[in-house]
Amino acid sequence: MHDLSALSVAAPLPQDVKVSFEFFPPSTEKMEQSLWTAMKRLEPLGPSFVSVTYGAGGSTRERTHATVARILKETSLKPAAHLTCVGATREEVDEVARQYWNDGVRHLVALRGDPPEGEKTYTPHPGGYAYANDLVEGLKKVADFEISVAAYPEVHPEATSAAADMDYLKKKIDAGATRAITQYFFEVEHYLRFLDKARGAGIDVPIVAGILPVSNFAQVARFSKMCGATVPKWLAELFEGLEDDPETRQLVAATVAAEQCRVLNANGVNDFHFYTLNRADLTYAICHILGVRPKTV
Repeated sequence: MHDLSALSVAAPLPQDVKVSFEFFPPSTEKMEQSLWTAMKRLEPLGPSFVSVTYGAGGSTRERTHATVARILKETSLKPAAHLTCVGATREEVDEVARQYWNDGVRHLVALRGDPPEGEKTYTPHPGGYAYANDLVEGLKKVADFEISVAAYPEVHPEATSAAADMDYLKKKIDAGATRAITQYFFEVEHYLRFLDKARGAGIDVPIVAGILPVSNFAQVARFSKMCGATVPKWLAELFEGLEDDPETRQLVAATVAAEQCRVLNANGVNDFHFYTLNRADLTYAICHILGVRPKTV
């Protein structure tokens, strides 16, 4: 007997999918061109928001701010600026947030942040916000921001246990966060199980699925080791032998991510956050497959 429920993956295009995109601030003129080309290509898809990352130790603070300011000025997109606890006092962080609010930014992504370069472990700044829940609480006092926070379907690499990690997510939501965005994952079950546990823990805000289209498998495998995301054997096998074949790699990458999103959608998930790596091609193709098309007047 065939399992007919699996056919829903290839069902008609969903009508209710929402997407958002993550970019990082460029450090060279060439990278700046790539970023704006990607942003302009994705803008017509009408994302809920676009987020702009922030380097370890606040190293890209000015570039993040400049990118967000330009998004506000030159596009119809709603920017969400990343803010971290690292390397700044509470007053300095509050001032950055105040400036964003005055510029018209209403959405922040509040993160603990990675240790500054050269340091292996995170140490709270003596005069700063210690952890992301403290940061959320402080930002809500500055202004009534919409605040997104990070969630980890496979547990944060520094967490003592899955239960402790879930408790910490709950603290961030209780402090005033309005949404959680997950670290990327490749096994759909990891996200669905995590979602069930979060709902069981009383977390009722949207938990948006973070999706990373894989254009460079070796790079993703390296990065995944550091952030605790599992790279399944089947994924490695799909990219095997394609090191010198970028065109086929792109096709495989789009297929994998689109399948992942369609399976999630068949399980009731309709909100996706794409880690674009400042490139539009894969994300645009996957959105098209998900029924997210340029808005027609």
